[in-house]
Amino acid sequence: MKDIELPRKVLTGENAIYEIDEVVVELDLAGKPMILCDPTTKKIAGDTVASELEEGTTIMEGMEDKELEMLASQVIGEDLEYIIGVGGGRVLDAGKFIAFNTKRPFISVPTSAAHDGIASPQASLKTDKPISLRVHSPLGVVADTKIIAGSPKRMVAAGAADAISNYTAVLDWQLAHRENDEYYGDYAAALSQMSAQIVMDNSERIGKDVSILIEALISSGVAIGIAGSSRPCSGAEHLFSHSLDLICEKPALHGEQCGVGTIMMASLHEADWLEVKNALAKCGAPTTAKGLGIPAETIIKALVKATSVRDRYTILRKGLTESEATDLATKTGVIE
Repeated sequence: MKDIELPRKVLTGENAIYEIDEVVVELDLAGKPMILCDPTTKKIAGDTVASELEEGTTIMEGMEDKELEMLASQVIGEDLEYIIGVGGGRVLDAGKFIAFNTKRPFISVPTSAAHDGIASPQASLKTDKPISLRVHSPLGVVADTKIIAGSPKRMVAAGAADAISNYTAVLDWQLAHRENDEYYGDYAAALSQMSAQIVMDNSERIGKDVSILIEALISSGVAIGIAGSSRPCSGAEHLFSHSLDLICEKPALHGEQCGVGTIMMASLHEADWLEVKNALAKCGAPTTAKGLGIPAETIIKALVKATSVRDRYTILRKGLTESEATDLATKTGVIE
């Protein structure tokens, strides 16, 4: 048995943020909210949300366990009825985590489209050790394309790379179904694949029309909700990215790392890794270790370590030796 959790209301488009009060009414939410943002996103959109709802904002400074616990205590202590996360992945994940632990509804208001956490029932917390937790899907999503289009181009490219990484995630899911008898959902897999393919097919347009990317990332989150796990959107390419997070002092963006991982995992699957690499390049995403700003030797270490990051059956099921990892990264042009 599995729960299928999906957002009840998704609003996208230019100036969508000015309709958040109507979204709150439509979702039958009442009482005082916590409007969670960081110092930057407060200026970008948090103050606007607060003005529309005639409420104040709560500034989140970090992701430490103590701060998350303090914010959760504030929700309960001040009898706040629902939570609105206004920001990028860090703020949205923290908001989902706090909402889940305080049993409050959550509304997602992304200010960038750097990864697929906008509408997913997953929260990635970079505390002492990066972890991904199953939470509830946002009850509502308000994605203002004007605000997101104004985010740094690097963030948009990273979001495109995260969507494209669904390509190998689904291949890993199919592999796990065939060889390890894991549950496989055709609909969730098809939705995830479609999200990746539409970004790849429109890779040259992503920087000019973020609505394509936003819809793909929201669809990815919905696929996760339908599947009841992150399987449709997280495979060996994500294990590689998490491995880099653990090894690197200064990792690249999550989506950037997943994109480079997708190139290599597509090669292991004997899929069209060149198509993936070309699409990433057209989106403006990195395709090499140099583009990530990460040394070649660290890429090799991350590939070798990736299979031990979490217990997930993927194309890396047997692990890679240092020699095999070097050959893979060299063959795909990730390292020279």
